[in-house]
Amino acid sequence: MTMDPRTFLNQVTTVLNGIDTGEMAALADAIERCYREGRLVFIIGNGGSGSNASHMCEDLGKGTLTDFERQKRLKVLSLTDNTPYILAWGNDEGYDRVFVEQLKNLASPGDLLIAISGSGDSPNVLRAVEYADRIDMETFGMTGFTGGKLKQLCKQSLHIQVHDMGITESMHTVVFHYLIVELKERFRRIHEETPPPIPLL
Repeated sequence: MTMDPRTFLNQVTTVLNGIDTGEMAALADAIERCYREGRLVFIIGNGGSGSNASHMCEDLGKGTLTDFERQKRLKVLSLTDNTPYILAWGNDEGYDRVFVEQLKNLASPGDLLIAISGSGDSPNVLRAVEYADRIDMETFGMTGFTGGKLKQLCKQSLHIQVHDMGITESMHTVVFHYLIVELKERFRRIHEETPPPIPLL
């Protein structure tokens, strides 16, 4: 059975209009805090969510800049991108450890973990969030469907109210692009309000 394109677009529009803008603002605030405090932002996910993690990392690292030479930069890293590292942990110890073991090397209390999972039940994502909570990181889950365990486990969350993985992933991307627009302006203001360093004599 086929679907008329307009039917699909109407469904997408309904889901888009249902996104909680307060949750979007809360995620922007969490990332801004890391920027101001020099904290690390880590992003994780599998499959399409893993692709979104890489895309978001690239945009947050580059797309938020207005002054390439002098502006302070956001410390952001997608843990989906070191393929040999992921394969080593997955092959030797189990796929559920591919994110948490990277956090053990890199993360500190006060850093932010953005965990993306459409179902909210990906074991490797949940294991990473459990560790992040134990070491007092901030955790922000991005989910769809019912939100799964991830929605309950994370300190904050952004939930897409739809039982469709493709639309969930698309809505996450829309949120990411809002974040770039919003944070680029916030970071620009911070940059312009920060006095230049006093030169050493």
